[in-house]
Amino acid sequence: MSEEKTEEEKRAAGYHGGSVETVISVEAVIAQAEQLGDGVSVEELDALVTDEPYLKIDNLYAGYGKMEILHDFSMRVGKGQSLCLIGPNGAGKSTILHSIFGFNRIFSGSITISDADKRMDVTRMSSNQKLARAGIAYILQDKSVFPDMTVEENLWMGGYLMDSTADAKIAAERVFDKYARLAERRKKQAKVLSGGERRLLEISRALVMDPEILLVDEPSIGLEPRFIDMVFDILDDLQHSEGKTIVMVEQNAKKGLEFADLAYVLVSGQIAIAGRGDDLLQNPEVGRLFLGG
Repeated sequence: MSEEKTEEEKRAAGYHGGSVETVISVEAVIAQAEQLGDGVSVEELDALVTDEPYLKIDNLYAGYGKMEILHDFSMRVGKGQSLCLIGPNGAGKSTILHSIFGFNRIFSGSITISDADKRMDVTRMSSNQKLARAGIAYILQDKSVFPDMTVEENLWMGGYLMDSTADAKIAAERVFDKYARLAERRKKQAKVLSGGERRLLEISRALVMDPEILLVDEPSIGLEPRFIDMVFDILDDLQHSEGKTIVMVEQNAKKGLEFADLAYVLVSGQIAIAGRGDDLLQNPEVGRLFLGG
């Protein structure tokens, strides 16, 4: 047998069929990503938003303990828009979600929600306040369901801030009405669900409180391709049919950019590039560093 490999055999496993020649170290990605741009102004971020900004971050410095991860970070998302955050590991993507939801330390800066009906500074609110008062929900990465509880009980847990158990059960029924796949499995323990069904349950549990803003952390992680498509179809429906505003972190950069209206490339706690998702998808440097080709 010939030792010469075909082109197909030379291709490396990874995102979207990138070849072995395109695989570079994380350190090299960070170094090269830092050369992508000289930063993005607030005016440029504002220009990307439909109408007025709904969720705004201004001059945020945040991190964990004494460690600062985000440096003078600003962000803009319009109501009903979606934003995908991509970048190398350690760039601060999940830290942005944690800051919005109250999972980490904010040194300075502000996070606000504003539209025709309200203006609310949520910077120092607790996570419970952000969910109950500001309508911000966090959809965690994989394995956040309660495996020994039934699907039904998991959904009831999503209403833990409601005034009564009865209210939570009524809200859960609305979710079951929307997702027949879960309704059919309502009495089954969550641990017997497929990976895609568990992710649907995680998303659905966040919907029990009827939030306006969804913070979605790595929706495709650990899923087979058919379930990845299902999850993004669900998120698309929540955005375009129900008007949810979505801020997403996604390592599957191609899928995230295809989905989102807006996208930021983060490097070392700051924005290197900001643009429409479709535009970044066509950017050759973004493609080389994050799309595998």
